[in-house]
Amino acid sequence: MSRIGKKLIPIPQGVVVEISENTLRIKGPKGELARILHADISAVVRDNTIAIFPAQESKKSPALWGLSRSLVSNMVQGVTHGFKKKLEFEGIGFRVAVDGKALQMQLGFSHPVRIEPPAGVSFTVEKNTITVEGVDKEEVGNTAARIRRLKPVEPYKGKGIKYQGEVVKRKAGKKAVTSA
Repeated sequence: MSRIGKKLIPIPQGVVVEISENTLRIKGPKGELARILHADISAVVRDNTIAIFPAQESKKSPALWGLSRSLVSNMVQGVTHGFKKKLEFEGIGFRVAVDGKALQMQLGFSHPVRIEPPAGVSFTVEKNTITVEGVDKEEVGNTAARIRRLKPVEPYKGKGIKYQGEVVKRKAGKKAVTSA
């Protein structure tokens, strides 16, 4: 039995949930999301809650049960509140700006780097902070990881792109040795 899967997901005011076969659509004030549930998992809407349960018992169904419940819960949270990831960049000559919807970055390469946002994701930049926002938690996380992967923080000077609050272990550089 899945402890996570057994929990019911409350449906907030203003959110509409539609289930057809194994496709789940959730519409809310921030947007709309859809997901195809695994064949071993079923969902039912009762009394302003969503119940997820295994349609058939198999070896994978307990794991899929908890996973599906978490994914649906994230969908409900996304269409009501949205998700946000903040990244910080640091380095001499590093510049980031929003050009239309895309992110234009100067990261010390010989060329500028341009990242187009996936559908439902938007960028904002303030000083040395990049904010990635959207309704789909998975897309927001993947986009933030894609940006971070361009120039990860190096441990000697701390230059690069990191998540806000991420701790980077710093290393000591080479020591000058004097010979007598």
